[in-house]
Amino acid sequence: MPRLKKERCTTSVPGCQGFMPKGISCKGLEKIMIAPDEYEAIKLADYEGLTMKEAALRMDISAPTFCRILASAHKKLADAFIHNKGICFLP
Repeated sequence: MPRLKKERCTTSVPGCQGFMPKGISCKGLEKIMIAPDEYEAIKLADYEGLTMKEAALRMDISAPTFCRILASAHKKLADAFIHNKGICFLP
């Protein structure tokens, strides 16, 4: 049986539900889902410029876990940008 997922501290929510590429029809548009912890990781590391260790402490998780969350978020955003996909924020 897998270990239970530790609750992660997230202090902010996105100001919108998502983004979509300009000039692309909404109909049939593929969407990438960004989880709250991925949003928080991007905010702390990329926007606020915290180190991995500082950001991990803020989210109350280990540094390796923070690194995995951030890498997952970066991969999803890159996929959305390169393949013209929409970005949706999960509640």
